[in-house]
Amino acid sequence: MAENEPNGGAPAQSQPTTLNPKVALLAQYVRDLSFENVAAMKGGDTQGRPDIKVAVNLDAKARGEDRYEVSMKLTATATAGETTVFVVELDYAGLFTVTGVPETHMRPFLLIECPRILFPFARRILSDVTRDGGYPPLMLDLIDFAQIYKTEIERRAAQATANA
Repeated sequence: MAENEPNGGAPAQSQPTTLNPKVALLAQYVRDLSFENVAAMKGGDTQGRPDIKVAVNLDAKARGEDRYEVSMKLTATATAGETTVFVVELDYAGLFTVTGVPETHMRPFLLIECPRILFPFARRILSDVTRDGGYPPLMLDLIDFAQIYKTEIERRAAQATANA
């Protein structure tokens, strides 16, 4: 039995590579912000609690070696019956450095983990804007970015199948 072989002479088994992903937020910024107080512009009286629909769009782009810009567009539309009360749109972005993530996992990492970092700041902006617009602060529930990513992958797969 050879002394230099691990496991008492048994052939060496490959050990799983441990990844050490590192992410740093270099900058975060509002790319675009819009608040339309439709009810006030029309002079309408909004009684009761409005129904609020929120749409989320995510994007990530390379901005150099290990640098990525991740943007999150949040659109909230409040309606009371047939009447639009307000519409708020926020395009919020961050510039990240990401290392230690395999290329095959980079896109999910950018569209799941980076928005999780940005979300609390974007949420606060939406809250402040709606409050300053004369309404109770809009406090968005936490967003499951992993589910959004999974749903988008499934939608693209279904679309590719339909086109084939």
